[in-house]
Amino acid sequence: MQKRMDWKKIGFDWNRARAFLATAEEGTLSGAARVLGLTQPTLGRQVAALEQELDVVLFERVGHSLILTPSGLELLEHVKRMADAANSVALTASGQSQELEGTVCISASEVHAAFWLGPIIDQLRHNEPKIIIEIVSTNSVSDLQLHEADIAIRNFRPTQPELIAKKIGDICARLYASTSYLQRFPEALTKQTLCLANFISFENTSVLLNGFNAMGYNLTQANFPLQTNSYMTHWSYVKQGLGIGLMPDNIGDREPAVSRVLPEDEYYRSPVWLTVHRGLHTSRRVRVVFDLLAVELERLMAPPIG
Repeated sequence: MQKRMDWKKIGFDWNRARAFLATAEEGTLSGAARVLGLTQPTLGRQVAALEQELDVVLFERVGHSLILTPSGLELLEHVKRMADAANSVALTASGQSQELEGTVCISASEVHAAFWLGPIIDQLRHNEPKIIIEIVSTNSVSDLQLHEADIAIRNFRPTQPELIAKKIGDICARLYASTSYLQRFPEALTKQTLCLANFISFENTSVLLNGFNAMGYNLTQANFPLQTNSYMTHWSYVKQGLGIGLMPDNIGDREPAVSRVLPEDEYYRSPVWLTVHRGLHTSRRVRVVFDLLAVELERLMAPPIG
């Protein structure tokens, strides 16, 4: 016989538990209020009400941060499991929808979102005007299991069994510079003379430096006088003539303000995967968006004929 719930013993308020979990993850009431879209006083009251309900102290204040007490640490694991179950319920419910309306959230890097998705979204809006598209433009990995996005465009194959992935193709990154910057050099640059040029780097310059030198370049930290954590800022500075930068060739070759520095050299080749949570793949609106992205991205990334 299936065991039935004793509902009289369950008086736990999920909103309070959610407030507790967000505070534990963010470390401050203000941070938790921000991620939950609440005011700080409201969130603080929810956490205080949970402490009163359970008759325990969950946090200690250390400076401007909140640190979990032993009771809070013990409760945290249980609440995380509740959050996982709530996410599973939400994903399952969303996956049953057969309506071609509602929101579909796509996570993509700054470059992919800015240069690849516009025409595809325009086509989708024409085909299915009741589907609302939300773009998360981030260079970090959105967690599809936590429903941070419905669909993700990634440069690696996911390993989680809950995720479905389709390989779209490979992108090739090359070196580009503006015409004005290249005119500073009396002769065309080569691998040997690139040590005379400046490069625009991302946050971790050593990764780029080691990658270049492994390919036969002879660069030092002095070749990277400018760094940025934004791919779009990086590309803007390349076009403005501040130095040499990297970009996928199906984007860089279409920009009239720049040219390949070493026409035949690739810096790296990377796969592109389209990923969706298994629970959402059965949603009609998510599937329509996923399928259109797969077709159009594959067409975009196909090598030119001839």
